[in-house]
Amino acid sequence: MTAASLNSLVTRLSPPPIPAVQAWGKSYGGDHGPLIDLSQAVPGYPPHPDMLRWLGEAAASLDYMNYGPIEGETSLRGAYAAHVSELYGAEIAGGNIHITSGCNQAFISAAMAVAAAGDTVLMSDPYYFNHETTLSMLGIKTGFVACESGNGFVPAVEAVERALTSDVRALALVTPNNPTGAIYPPARLKAIFDLCRKNSIWLILDETYRDFLPEGSGAPHSLLGEKGWQDNLIQLYSFSKSFCIPGHRLGALTAGENVVDEVAKIMDNLQICAPRAAQGAVARALPALIEWRAGNRHEIDLRAKALREVMTDLGGWKLEAIGAYFAFVRHPFEGRSSTEVAEYLAKHAGVLSIPGEYFGAKHTRFLRFAFANADAETIQQVRGRMVDFSL
Repeated sequence: MTAASLNSLVTRLSPPPIPAVQAWGKSYGGDHGPLIDLSQAVPGYPPHPDMLRWLGEAAASLDYMNYGPIEGETSLRGAYAAHVSELYGAEIAGGNIHITSGCNQAFISAAMAVAAAGDTVLMSDPYYFNHETTLSMLGIKTGFVACESGNGFVPAVEAVERALTSDVRALALVTPNNPTGAIYPPARLKAIFDLCRKNSIWLILDETYRDFLPEGSGAPHSLLGEKGWQDNLIQLYSFSKSFCIPGHRLGALTAGENVVDEVAKIMDNLQICAPRAAQGAVARALPALIEWRAGNRHEIDLRAKALREVMTDLGGWKLEAIGAYFAFVRHPFEGRSSTEVAEYLAKHAGVLSIPGEYFGAKHTRFLRFAFANADAETIQQVRGRMVDFSL
C-alpha cells in the first residue's frame, strides 16, 4: 500500500525559521546572564493600558461575536483611511481599505489578487522569508532584485529594470526593510513606481515598520498622492508593532476599490473576516494613542542608538544597515556560515539572532538583529558577549 502524497510546493519548503532559532536559546547555560532575544520582531514593551481595556471590552461584547464584514469593520476602515490620508497628504477613503489578519495575510491576499501560478513576482534580495515562501507555495515564480551593502541595501532602479521579464506581474518591496532595516528614500520609491507603471506591473509595498522611521522623517513617500495610483500600487501595513498586539493578528491593505473587491473573494476563503474585537479596539486607539505611539518611536530610536554604539569597533563585526526594527550585521568569520555563527552565538553567548542566509543564500556573512525587542540597557550588554566571541 502506497502512502498518499503531500503538496510538493509545501513539502519542499524549510520549516519556519523562528522556532528553529529560538530552540538554540534553550541550550544556552546562562553563563553570561539572561538570554538576549534579538530574533523575532516583537515589541519589547507592553500595550497601552487603554488598549488592553478596549480589547477586553470588545472581546466581552456581543456585538463582535458573529461574523463581520469581510473587508473589515466600517469603524476601523474609516479610522485607518483617515490616518493614512493625514500621514501621506492624500485622499484615501474607507473603500480603499481591506482589513486582514496580520500583514502576512495582507501579502498573500495581494499576491493572489495580482498573480497566478506560473507568473513571476519580483522581490528584493535579501528578502523577507515569509514573502518568498508564500509565493513558492502558491506556485508563483520569484525573481530577485539585488540590493548591495555598498548601496545601503536600497534597490537601484536599474536593478529592477534588469529583473523585469514578460511574465512579471508585480514587484514586492518592504520599507523600512526586513531584514536589513534599510529605509528606501521617497525619490527612489517614486522612480521605482514610475517604472512599474511604465511596464504595467503592480508595486506591492509592505510598510509594516513605517511608524518607527526616525523622528521628523515626514511622509514615507508621495505615491498615494499620484494620480491613478490605484492602478499600480497596493500598500500593506500591520497594527501589531505600533500597538504591541501581534497575537491579535491585525493588518491592512490599501488599494483601489477594484482590488479590495478581489481581495474580499480571497479573504472569504481564507478567514471570512479578521478578528473583530481587535478591530474594534484599534479603531478607538488610532486617534487616541498618537502621543503614546510617538513616544514608542523615540524609544526605538534610543535602542537603535545603543546598538550603533555596541557595534562600533567591535572586533571585526560590522554594522552594514540599520533602521526601524532591524540591523544587518556582517560577522567576521570568513568561511563560516551565518547559521553556524548564529547558532554558536545563541548557545554560548546567549544572544539570539537570525542567520542572513535565511533571507537569501548569498547572505551567509550576515546576521539580522531585531533590536526593538530589547531596551537600550539590555542591548548594551551585547557588546561584552560579542567582543571576545570566537568559534
